[in-house]
Amino acid sequence: METLDKLAILGGAARYDVCASSFSCRKAPSSTGRLGNPAASGICHSFLPDGRCVSLFRVLMTNACEQDCAYCVNRRSRNTPRTSFQPEELARMFIEFYVRNYVEGLFLSSGVCGRADATMEKMVKTVEILRAQYGYQGYVHLKILPGASRDLVERGADLADRMSVNLEAPNRKRLALLSPGKEMMENIVERMRWMNQLAVQGRIPSGQTTQFVVGPAGETDFELLRTVTWLYKNVGLRRAYFSAFIPVPDTPLENQPPTPLLREHRLYQAEFLLRTYGFSLEELAFQGRDFNLPLDYDPKVVFALARPERYPVEVNKATKEELLRVPGMGRRSVSRILALRRQGRITDLQELKNLGVVVKRARPFITILGKAQGHLETFLSGTQLSLWSPSRDHPLPRGPEILPQSRPLIPAPSSRDRLGGRALPIAV
Repeated sequence: METLDKLAILGGAARYDVCASSFSCRKAPSSTGRLGNPAASGICHSFLPDGRCVSLFRVLMTNACEQDCAYCVNRRSRNTPRTSFQPEELARMFIEFYVRNYVEGLFLSSGVCGRADATMEKMVKTVEILRAQYGYQGYVHLKILPGASRDLVERGADLADRMSVNLEAPNRKRLALLSPGKEMMENIVERMRWMNQLAVQGRIPSGQTTQFVVGPAGETDFELLRTVTWLYKNVGLRRAYFSAFIPVPDTPLENQPPTPLLREHRLYQAEFLLRTYGFSLEELAFQGRDFNLPLDYDPKVVFALARPERYPVEVNKATKEELLRVPGMGRRSVSRILALRRQGRITDLQELKNLGVVVKRARPFITILGKAQGHLETFLSGTQLSLWSPSRDHPLPRGPEILPQSRPLIPAPSSRDRLGGRALPIAV
């Protein structure tokens, strides 16, 4: 099969791996004759200030796979053309695309053909050729295959800027529905722990990420975000990605409806609050019997709606943490507010707008010099009673196990949840 024909198959099959994020490149050596040297700052971003997206060459080493994942386009029992690249072939094609300015970095993943180490060896060899033979020093995101040996993970860490292994599901029960052949702790989480150790040593500049498939296993948003919180705390996860389920023909889940993209969007917003704004899982509010994030409002607005006793806040007196929990205020605008307050007082909405606050969203939740700027009741109408958030009176719900052999992150809940009176199994 011709190389471009392989690319049509393996490039298309790689689209299910999500990888659009900011990243840090490894420091380039001072020697000349190198390709892909990063800027002096060493920082690249997926989206440039003018809105252009950084182009990553996203491809599979092979789409042949020993796994029979129920949702996957490359599952073993699916009738689809199979092919693979050789390391020299893939490295040469990437460099040809790079020097023509088609792509700016590499995202390399793969199916598992035979033993995991056999395929992982080819992936690592490809990056070794790029670094040593072609002198390429640009961005490389290397996917680690479940079950790969530690020496290959370490070799990859010395070559890649970012590494990841896909968890796909929030716990063993959900993973068994999607990928019966994968063992969560031994094959996946253990590799995450190895990558965390390597990242701490400075060998993976951009750290590690993972991905979840949202919807096909019946998992809740609460389960997903609880596991993400555990991963941040225990394996040094840098970023979690969520991929809304899309049914693939000729798979067991082909007749299951696709997951709404808005649900994926809400998960990203909630994850951002956990990762960047210092929110705890207990501060997020969920809705209904399924413990999912409400779709009508973003999680930060929902946080405010679920706690009307905390609002409005006075922008001239509120603490940093209080301001960060006001809808429409971000880290940058809050820093500007605090800096301006050291010089004087904020007197009107236009000043807040000039500081970067989205005043249309913020005004019902703030006062300026004691004067209300909007009507909170308008937001609360028909919404307040539908929201639920963890508290002493409303403990976190019990649900399927997060990860076995781990310490629980949440307070021990009551024997029955407060929403539907259901007793749900839990294991720690």
